[in-house]
Amino acid sequence: MSSNKAKGYILAAVSSATYGMNPLFSLPLYADGMSVDSVLFFRYLFAVPIVAFMLKRGGRNFSVKKREILPLLMVGVFFVLSSITLFRSYHYMDSGIASTILFVYPVMVALIMSIFFKERISLFIWGCIAMAMSGVGLLYKAPGGTTLSLTGVLFVLGSALAYTLYIITINKTVLKEVPSTKVTFYVILLGFFIFMALVFFGDGLQTPSKWYLWLDLLAFALFPTVISMLCATKAIVYIGSTATAILGALEPLTAVFFGITVFGEALGARDVLGLVLIIVSVTFVVAGG
Repeated sequence: MSSNKAKGYILAAVSSATYGMNPLFSLPLYADGMSVDSVLFFRYLFAVPIVAFMLKRGGRNFSVKKREILPLLMVGVFFVLSSITLFRSYHYMDSGIASTILFVYPVMVALIMSIFFKERISLFIWGCIAMAMSGVGLLYKAPGGTTLSLTGVLFVLGSALAYTLYIITINKTVLKEVPSTKVTFYVILLGFFIFMALVFFGDGLQTPSKWYLWLDLLAFALFPTVISMLCATKAIVYIGSTATAILGALEPLTAVFFGITVFGEALGARDVLGLVLIIVSVTFVVAGG
């Protein structure tokens, strides 16, 4: 394995593991009474100067070529949509379940790459896709036996699709040649302006009531935002969009781990089986590839 490929797999693993920390930092803020838009506003507000500092420290400038503007706007919108829908889903289901259902996005990546970019999908891969969908079906029952909210499931699937488009756009446009720090900066900057507008025209800005929740917001901006996005963008350059998506297996595992250990969420045998089916299916995808 080349050194770049090894770096790509490591970066993809770090990206997925840190992205799986979303519930760890967001749920305490929701419990404090903050709205989704306010939480995400502060997430992007704190992330912008962090990435700007990293960009300048790395000797990069903020200039953007004309051919880079549209792809940057596209990935910015896709990432914001993925954030909005995922965090709204937490109001309808346990974070571990939501993050596990989100893991269908590698399957979406494979399908879109096949349909629009003519990548061949074998019968073996179709079998893996069926296995993943079966896993999602098993997760459609909550631990108590009640059916999960259809609204919540649709939010998660919408988040998965938006994140899929985010990954593919980086891989299949000129952004693949743009420094990952610069791509991340403009994606986060666009997200900040979008959530500033949503807060202004919505219910107004809500702030944490406890001092330590400000530290929570800072960690929220750093780990599942800045670090995750930087690592994902670089991993896509090294190993491509499909392999990067497959390494997303650590996302639901991380989210489930924190959901159980920190928030006391319960997983039944049915949920565990669904989780295993999804992770095994996408592992087979990369092994078969």
